[in-house]
Amino acid sequence: MTKIRAYRDSDATSWLRCRLLSFFPTEYYDDVVVTRPTFENPAHRLVAVDNDTVVGLMDVELFADRATIDVLAIHPDHQRRGLATRLLEAAVPRLQVDVLDAWTRGDAAANEWYQRSGFTGNFRYLHVYKSWRDDSTGFEAPEGVDRVVNAFMHAPLSAEGAMRERFGRVHVCRQYVRKL
Repeated sequence: MTKIRAYRDSDATSWLRCRLLSFFPTEYYDDVVVTRPTFENPAHRLVAVDNDTVVGLMDVELFADRATIDVLAIHPDHQRRGLATRLLEAAVPRLQVDVLDAWTRGDAAANEWYQRSGFTGNFRYLHVYKSWRDDSTGFEAPEGVDRVVNAFMHAPLSAEGAMRERFGRVHVCRQYVRKL
C-alpha cells in the first residue's frame, strides 16, 4: 500500500529519481536537478512511498497571499492510480491561504488533472529556448565569453508566432488557480 507522508532527508535519492523519471516524457524533460531544491519560504513537502521508495511527490511553497505547487511528480510505473489526487488531498488541509496555484506546460494529462481537481486557467506566457542551432542575432555575450549557445527566456503569449518561427523549442506555460 502506498503511503502519503512528509518528506524525510533519507528520501533524497529516491525523490530525485522519481522526479527525473516522471519528467522525462513531458515538456519538462530537461528540467533536471541533482539536489533537492530548497525554498525561501515555508513549504509542505509530501511524498508517496511504496516500500520506502518515493513513487510520488508534491512540494507546496507558502506565500502570504497564496500557496504554489512547486513540483508534482508521479513515477511512470505508478501513474493513473490516484496518487496525485491523494497528495493534493493531504496538502490542502495544511495550507492556511485562500488560493493554491500551479504552473505547467502542454502535457495533456497534467492539464486535465488540474482541471479535474478544481483548478482553473488564469494566466499563460511562453517558455522559449535558444539552442546552438537557433539564430544568435540579438544575443550579446558578456565580455570574455565567445557567444551565447543556449538560453532560456520568457515571452508574452502574443509573440508566440514570431518565437516559433525563430526558435525550435517554445512551450506555453500555464498557471492554474484553485480557490480554497
